[in-house]
Amino acid sequence: MNEEQRRLAGMIDHTLLKPDATPEQVRKLCAEAVEYGFYAVCVNPVNVELAARLVQGSPVRVCSVVGFPLGANTTEIKVREAERAIADGAHEVDMVLNVGALKAGALEVVEEDIAAVVKAAHTGGALCKVILETGLLSDAEKVEACRRAVSAGADFVKTSTGFGPGGATAADIALMRRTVGPRVGVKASGGIRTYEAAREMVEAGATRIGASASVQIVLGAVDGKQPSSGY
Repeated sequence: MNEEQRRLAGMIDHTLLKPDATPEQVRKLCAEAVEYGFYAVCVNPVNVELAARLVQGSPVRVCSVVGFPLGANTTEIKVREAERAIADGAHEVDMVLNVGALKAGALEVVEEDIAAVVKAAHTGGALCKVILETGLLSDAEKVEACRRAVSAGADFVKTSTGFGPGGATAADIALMRRTVGPRVGVKASGGIRTYEAAREMVEAGATRIGASASVQIVLGAVDGKQPSSGY
């Protein structure tokens, strides 16, 4: 791969979170991550142990999700889910915040929920990203969610689950970056399928990209053309 491909690949969490994902698909995901040099694979909790075995010995990290995709689990369950994912081999956890509490203005509840998962992640030596589900939020709510995530010690804020009403936009990434400042990561996720879209997110301030179309994204960095087949 050329330098542009390698740079972009190194920012991508190669993602497979669909409910019908099979072990064979997880194996394909991990093989592609190793081949193309993606930063991480992101899989559902049930697939963490398999993914960790498959990428062992490579630089590829393993990411999993917590309270996914609704964010409506109790904090106790989210914490246990994070702990189990880390025990199974996850290096990072992407948690969905309590969207209902955020929209109700129960900001202390939101922050305490995040802080508990952050504590579990950091205790286990893992990073914690907070998924805002931006498609459900006003700009003011996005800003407040980012502020609460930073206050709770989160390592990243993230746009979307990919299961909500909207995905990543450059405007949201720019807003999130302005709010969290330079020290907290921003992950763009949801609907990113081309090199051009990924580049737009990076230019807006994203430091990580979550995508299932990762291979076609990096191949598109060669000449701007997307392959005719993907997944």
